[in-house]
Amino acid sequence: MSNSAAKKGSFDVESVRRHFPCLAQSVRDNPLVYLDNAASSQIPQQVVDAIATYHNANRSNIHRGVHTLSQRATSQYEEARAKVQHFIGAPHLEEVLFTSGTTASLNLLANGIGQSLQPGDEILISAMEHHSNIVPWQMVCERTGASLKVIPITDAGELDMEAFHRLLSRKTKLLSVVWISNALGTVNPVEEMIAAAHALDVPVCLDAAQAVPHTRVDVQALDCDYLAFSGHKLFGPNGVGILWGKRDLLNALPPYQGGGDMIESVSFEKTTYAPLPNKFEAGTPNIAGGIGLGAAVDFVNSIDFEAAAVHEAALLEHATERLASIPGIRPIG
Repeated sequence: MSNSAAKKGSFDVESVRRHFPCLAQSVRDNPLVYLDNAASSQIPQQVVDAIATYHNANRSNIHRGVHTLSQRATSQYEEARAKVQHFIGAPHLEEVLFTSGTTASLNLLANGIGQSLQPGDEILISAMEHHSNIVPWQMVCERTGASLKVIPITDAGELDMEAFHRLLSRKTKLLSVVWISNALGTVNPVEEMIAAAHALDVPVCLDAAQAVPHTRVDVQALDCDYLAFSGHKLFGPNGVGILWGKRDLLNALPPYQGGGDMIESVSFEKTTYAPLPNKFEAGTPNIAGGIGLGAAVDFVNSIDFEAAAVHEAALLEHATERLASIPGIRPIG
């Protein structure tokens, strides 16, 4: 490894590893090295403890009970929402919607936007997207007669930005694009894309599932309109995720599901929907998952993010140097 790659700042790898119980084991008589974080990360002990405390001491439904356990659980769940709000720089707490993951977040958005689409409208995505940012838009376009446009990628595994600017138009009703590719690791120029879209009054959704564990996120600085991510890639539990959206835009979307907690009043003649965020959170949520996500945010905030980024860059440089020595290897992304 080169001298520049050897500099890891103050990032203590072994100290961080000790937070993760799963990494203490051996596999085939070797210490476990886990490289599948793009699919699901491991979770630190403090996340395990937060989930266990809910189940062992506070298990009850939220928002609906006046008894002590319900009040405790509700408080912890809403504290987790506030932690996410500050973590991504959201201006308003009610803009942070709990979902079951990035896939559910994107389906929620597709369902809402799809109700206003018509023939001639276009949704713009890229050839780099995860299936969860392709299939919901295909389904919506099939149902409404709108068209799905796809930004191609180059042989280097990067977005064809000239094609992007050609495809973006006033027919575009949403640009929904991945920030960091789960397959290629490509970091897309989302700031440039957001600025170009907004110049045409086109809203932008970012799939940030791979971005939130690796970069500081500030939705106000980005000026994106929606942002989706999952807990299980941010050292949190499975089955919980976030859809953030600008308050005015979320208020304009119709509810995704009907049921308890998303209503203000119900009669057989008419139902009045609750305000944000309840409007999009029908039924009993994944309470333990939400609390666990809050604990995961606490864990990430405890890490020296800049030092971790230096360490990541060193690993990338080292791996790239070693791979370059293998005949036939071509880096993509």
